[in-house]
Amino acid sequence: MHAISFIQDLAVIMLVAGVVTILFHRLKQPVVLGYIVAGFIIGPHTPPFGLIHDEDTIKTLAELGVIFLMFCLGLEFSLRKLFKVGATAFIAAFLEIILMIWIGFEIGRWFGWSTMDSLFLGAILAISSTTIIVKALNDLKMKNERFAQLIFGVLIVEDILGIGIIALLSGIAVSGTVSSGEVFSTVGKLSLFMIVALVIGILLVPRLLAYVAKFESNEMLLITVLGLCFGFCLLVVKLEYSMVLGAFLIGAIMAESRQLLKIERLIEPVRDLFSAIFFVAIGLMIDPQVLVDYAWPIVVITLAVVLGKMLSCGMGAFIAGNDGRTSLRVGMGLSQIGEFSFIIAALGMTLQVTSDFLYPVAVAVSAITTLLTPYLIRAADPLSRKLGNVVPRRLARVLSLYGEWLRNIQPQGESAMLAAMIRRILLQVGVNLALVIAIFFSGGYFAGRIGDWLNEWVTDVSQQKALIWGAALLLSLPFLIAAYRKLKALSMLLAEMGVKPEMAGRHTQRVRRVVAEVIPLLSLLVIFLLLSALSASILPTSELLLVIAVVAAAVVALLWRWFIRVHSRMQIALLETLENSRDHSH
Repeated sequence: MHAISFIQDLAVIMLVAGVVTILFHRLKQPVVLGYIVAGFIIGPHTPPFGLIHDEDTIKTLAELGVIFLMFCLGLEFSLRKLFKVGATAFIAAFLEIILMIWIGFEIGRWFGWSTMDSLFLGAILAISSTTIIVKALNDLKMKNERFAQLIFGVLIVEDILGIGIIALLSGIAVSGTVSSGEVFSTVGKLSLFMIVALVIGILLVPRLLAYVAKFESNEMLLITVLGLCFGFCLLVVKLEYSMVLGAFLIGAIMAESRQLLKIERLIEPVRDLFSAIFFVAIGLMIDPQVLVDYAWPIVVITLAVVLGKMLSCGMGAFIAGNDGRTSLRVGMGLSQIGEFSFIIAALGMTLQVTSDFLYPVAVAVSAITTLLTPYLIRAADPLSRKLGNVVPRRLARVLSLYGEWLRNIQPQGESAMLAAMIRRILLQVGVNLALVIAIFFSGGYFAGRIGDWLNEWVTDVSQQKALIWGAALLLSLPFLIAAYRKLKALSMLLAEMGVKPEMAGRHTQRVRRVVAEVIPLLSLLVIFLLLSALSASILPTSELLLVIAVVAAAVVALLWRWFIRVHSRMQIALLETLENSRDHSH
C-alpha cells in the first residue's frame, strides 16, 4: 500500500507542477515560483482536502533535490572563475553578508523573536538567489553586460560564504552559543577541508571521469558521476559537515574535468526532476494562516532585503571603483533571496532550533522579492539618472575623484607583475601548508584506531605516538620542502626589493643573502610550532621528537631531489587538469 500512495503523491506533484509551470511560463514568471505555488495548492493547509499522504517520503526526495541543486551550482562554479573574480565581488559580497545578517538579526529582535530565530533570519537574508538572477538577466537579454558579469562574480563569492554560513550555523545550533573562538575554529577547519578536498579531488576525479568517458557510454558516465556525488556527500556527513557542502564541492571538482559539458547535459533532467520536488515540498509547508498572522514582518523583511541589498552591494561595488550607475545596477540586481535561504531555513527546522513560522515567512519574502527582481533590474537605469540629477554637484565631483584616485593607485606594469608573482607564491605556500596540516589532523583523528592496530607490535603508547607523528611528518615532507622553496624564492624577491644599495652600501649583496636565508628558516620554525600545537594529542616525548627530527633530516638529505620531483609531478598534474578544462570550456 505504501508504494501505491507514494506513486499517487508523485503523480499529483508532477501533474499539478506541470500545469502550474506552463501557466507561469505563459505569464513570463520564474518556474521556481510555479513549483512553490503548486506545492501550496496541493498542500495539507489548503482546503478542501490534502492531496499528499506520505509527506516523509516527499521530504526525502526533496533532500535529493537539495543535493542536485548544490551539485549543479558546484558544476557552474569553477576555481578559474573564483580567481577571475575581481575586488568588486569580494567587497560587495562581504559587505552584503555582514550587513544583511545584522539587519535580519535586529529585525528578529525587534519583533521579539528568539536569538536563534533572529540569527537564522539574518542568514536567510544574507544570500541572493543564483537561479533567479541568471533567469531574470537571461530574459532581459542583459547577461553579457558588465554589471551582469559583476553580479555573477558576487554570486560566486556568496556561494562559498553561504557554505561557510551553513557550517557555522550547524555548529552554533548544536552548541547553542556564539563564541569567537568557536567561529574561528569552524571557519579554519572548513577552509582546510575545502582546500584539501579540492586539491586531492582535482588530482583524481577528472582522471577517473576521463577514463570512464573513453567507453563512450552515457549511462556509464552518468552512474559514475552520481556515485561520486553521493559517495562524497556521505564522506562529508561522516566528517560532521553538511551534505550541501559535499554536493557543492564535488560539483566544483567535476567542473575542472574535460567532460563538464557532457556531465551537465546528462545531469540536467535528473536535477530538474528532484529540484521540482524540492520547491514543491517548500510550497507544501506554507500555511496561509501563518502568512496572515505574520503579514507585517513579511512586509518589513521584504523592504529590508530590497533596500539592504541595494545599499550593501551597491556600496561594495562603488568602494571597489565602479561608477555610480554600474554600482546601483549591481545592488538592484542582487535584491532578492532564493534557494540558499530555503536550505538555511530547512536546516533550522531539521536541527529543531527555529520556530515553525520562520520557514513560511522566508518563502513568502523570497516569492515577493523574486517577482520584483526583473522590475528592479529595469528600474536601475532611470533611478541612477534621477539620482544623478538630485546629487549636489560638489558631492558628485568628490565621488568621481574617488574613482579616479582608485584607478591611479592600481599597480601598473612591472609592479603589477611583481604583485601577481607574490600573490601566486603565497597561494602555493598556503595550499602546501593546508595539505600538511590536514595530514597531521588526520593522524590525530585516527590515532586511536592506528594505536589499536599497532598494539600487536608496539605496546608503549609514547612509542605509538612517535610512530604516528613521524609517519605524518614523512608524508608531509614533499609539501614542506615545496613550501620552503617557495618561501625562499619569495624572500629573495623581497630582499632584492627591500635592501637597496643606498642603504647597505657595499654590504648590499651580503645583507640580501642573509635576509633570503633568515625568512624561510623563521617561517619553517613557526610552521613546526603550529604543527606541534595542532597535533598535541599525538605529540611524542621530547627525546623521541629529537630522534624523529634526526631521522627526518637524514631522509631529507638523502631524498631531497626525489621529494622535489614527486611534488613537481603533482603540481604539473594539477595545473594540466585546470588547463585542460579551461581549453575545453572555451
